[in-house]
Amino acid sequence: MPEAVMYQHQGKKYTVYFARTNAMLPVRLASGETRLVNWGRRQDENGEMPLGGWARLQSIHDGKWGQYTPKPVRLPIDKFMKTDYESHVHWHEVTRGQWIQGLLAQEESEYRVYIVTIIPELLDVCYDRWPRIVAR
Repeated sequence: MPEAVMYQHQGKKYTVYFARTNAMLPVRLASGETRLVNWGRRQDENGEMPLGGWARLQSIHDGKWGQYTPKPVRLPIDKFMKTDYESHVHWHEVTRGQWIQGLLAQEESEYRVYIVTIIPELLDVCYDRWPRIVAR
């Protein structure tokens, strides 16, 4: 699961770490507009939304997010950071024309976005979760 991301919004470049308060991700709306939305919820934040910044694809399919009116969204992210099993940090580029899939969740008037994750299919991958990458 990505711990940090890099993206551009309104002409500025951002590097955002989930662990930091007020972390936001860009969400591409159906209108084509991009809006910044709070990235998940940390333990020290008030609210009823699930803790963390990630949603396992299987848990979405199992209906565990149903109470939050989940909507699939595209996240225009340029790079994401992951730490491998040996605690080495790696930045991975998102290929042009591809997106990281997000889940936009709602609880009353509160919205938060979570990065959708999958289990890598390759046996020699040094990560237990990976962001779900989608094409246009």
